[in-house]
Amino acid sequence: MVTHVEKLLQSLNLPYRILLLCGGDMGFASAMTYDFEVYSAAQQRWLEVSSVTNFETFQTYRMNCRYKDVNGKRQLPHSLNGSSLALPRIVASLLENNQTANTIELPEVLHKYFGAESIS
Repeated sequence: MVTHVEKLLQSLNLPYRILLLCGGDMGFASAMTYDFEVYSAAQQRWLEVSSVTNFETFQTYRMNCRYKDVNGKRQLPHSLNGSSLALPRIVASLLENNQTANTIELPEVLHKYFGAESIS
């Protein structure tokens, strides 16, 4: 999941960073969380655009979700949560980072969806 989100950000050619959160920054249910941030030149700070979390068995215990292992023993699966990309912040980052004097140049991956290479 981390690799998937990173590939999305790379394909958009945005300045990003990936943070492995420390225990104090995570929710009590999280075992491990990665936050993805893009840089906002207008705000001069990093903005979170995605998060990927391993909850281990916390959520599956509460859901009473089980599976049988190869020996037939019932086990709790681990659960993962992830958001793809926060659209408003991605759009703002695309506008900020691709601005020229007269246009906004779009990343190549968006040309076929937008129907143009730039916004005038």
